[in-house]
Amino acid sequence: MSPTETTSSTRREIAVEIPVEEVNRETASLIQKYQKLARIPGFRRGHVPASIIRQRFSEDLKSDVVEALVPRYFRKEADKQGLIPVSQPQVTDLHLKDNEPLRFKASFEVMPEIKVEGYKELRAEKPEVTVTDEEVEQSLNGVREQHATFTSVEGRALADGDYAQVSLDGKPKDGEDKPVHRDEVLVEIAGKNTMPEFTENLRGASAGDDRVFEVTYAQDAQEQRLAGKTFTYTVKVQSIKQKTLPELDDQFATQLGDFKTLDEVRQRIREGMESERKHAAEHEAKDKLVAELVKRTEFEVPEALVDRQIDVRLERGLRALAAQGMKAEDIKKMDLNRLRVGQREQALQEVKASLVLDKIAEEEKIEVSDEEIDREIDALATQSKQTPEAIRARLTRDGALDRIRNRIRSEKTLDFLYRQSA
Repeated sequence: MSPTETTSSTRREIAVEIPVEEVNRETASLIQKYQKLARIPGFRRGHVPASIIRQRFSEDLKSDVVEALVPRYFRKEADKQGLIPVSQPQVTDLHLKDNEPLRFKASFEVMPEIKVEGYKELRAEKPEVTVTDEEVEQSLNGVREQHATFTSVEGRALADGDYAQVSLDGKPKDGEDKPVHRDEVLVEIAGKNTMPEFTENLRGASAGDDRVFEVTYAQDAQEQRLAGKTFTYTVKVQSIKQKTLPELDDQFATQLGDFKTLDEVRQRIREGMESERKHAAEHEAKDKLVAELVKRTEFEVPEALVDRQIDVRLERGLRALAAQGMKAEDIKKMDLNRLRVGQREQALQEVKASLVLDKIAEEEKIEVSDEEIDREIDALATQSKQTPEAIRARLTRDGALDRIRNRIRSEKTLDFLYRQSA
């Protein structure tokens, strides 16, 4: 039997016929199972005649025969024809009658034929990475801020530049959101990151004072659950503190690690920033290489693969929203169908990129060794404070080892493309 190619280059349809002997054998086996379990008035359990089972459970038997034989024979026929399905088959024209072969048609998607050409001629952008002295000093000042000390001030009220150590209770004005409670919060009076309402209401307060005021958060507030909301805050000033920064000298350098001078710290900061920028530039250049490859390589992408990638993107996005504080009931109210449509184009590009890189890896014989998988598992184990054995067992159970192998293979292929484009 030859597959029928439909109007789509990735869709195939095959006709399958299961011999009558196989259908009868499966039916007889199922009847025996039914006989053991069936409870029919007038018959002892396990002694119901086959003819009664056939009569009583006719439709159930047919359904079970189809469930047992169709997937098995579909796989057998697809293998025989050298076809690798990437989607679940859609079964049509099912024919099942007593003492006749079981016939059906199955429509499914297969991987496209991909011809990748010209990838060795691609050239990646490799911009010059620079770090200025000003940027190094800015970063050093950030480190200095982290080592600031705070001392209590007695006998006067809060003034600009002071830090109020407060406890606060915030109640949502609409009453729908959860109240906010925080202890031992440091609020910089007139600080550039301090909300104006806190500065205006706490300026002039003394230790032991209470202040009650409203704060309306912007729509683009960093904390999702506060965006656009108005809270009434009751703030108790516990103490007034002043910040003292350490001197920027060689003695400060020795507190930061294995350094003797401040210049050594500056050098380490510069190297770290250069490395980070090189990595970012390389990442961007690789993205452009892949985008160019996808643009040059025309092929049809199976819808099943795009749907799977949309699922991955949606799951990732919803997890991020939950991590930002969005409530589960609000997530459930979201229009998932609209979100799926919005994710489709990006998912399509990601699948195309993955397939193109797979093809290049095949051409260039790029493989992933067991040692590389072991290193990845060891890294995951260290990160999650579990044993490598526990991580491997979980990944094997979830079927994720292949995904990790494919990701490492894609990364190696991208590295190859980037290096050879120099």
